[in-house]
Amino acid sequence: MKQIVIAGGGERQKWPALQCFLPEETFWVGVDRGAFFLIEMGIAPNLAVGDFDSLSEEELARLKEKTAVHESVAEKDDTDTQLALLDAVTLHPELPVYLIGMTGGRIDHFLSNFWMPLEPRFQPFMQQIIMLDDQNEIRYFSPGSYTLPYQQAYRYVAFAALTAVESLTLSQVKYPLFEVDVPRPTSLASNEFLPGLPAEFSFESGVLAVIYSRDEKKAQ
Repeated sequence: MKQIVIAGGGERQKWPALQCFLPEETFWVGVDRGAFFLIEMGIAPNLAVGDFDSLSEEELARLKEKTAVHESVAEKDDTDTQLALLDAVTLHPELPVYLIGMTGGRIDHFLSNFWMPLEPRFQPFMQQIIMLDDQNEIRYFSPGSYTLPYQQAYRYVAFAALTAVESLTLSQVKYPLFEVDVPRPTSLASNEFLPGLPAEFSFESGVLAVIYSRDEKKAQ
């Protein structure tokens, strides 16, 4: 296995292309309706997690024919996605984890997913967690110095302070910064890569999310 993909029940039209995740190299986890979406796409998940309140009895029975199911009660402290991530990092703690189907739809669900890597139980895996949709790629970083590869598919790069961040430096981007303190959660949005160059950043304390983005393609 080379990676884990956890598929939530967010709008399928917002999912990224899945061709890059070869079935034989990927441990697939479906969350609630996301597990059924995978079945419909011809992907039998290795594990399905959730209370499955969004599925009919027939859909749930079909799912149980295809994969192992970790069924939870509807009223619980953890969300289905939290349970799925916990299962994934317990089974394969060494692998990167891609979260798809986590954007679009309800904002409270997205925010729960977005802030999830800050939980103490997930912080050891924070830099292995990547959230993807058809326009964005979100990665999480603890203090240090980093180089972000230039990706031609994305025009923008944002630096979102999820906590207070100290001594943030951005270089080789359109709008550089030098040792700036960010005292509260803030998204430094709409920065841009310089053509063909990797971006560089560093900070001394806090947690930072880096968001690659592109504009939505308009129908012709």
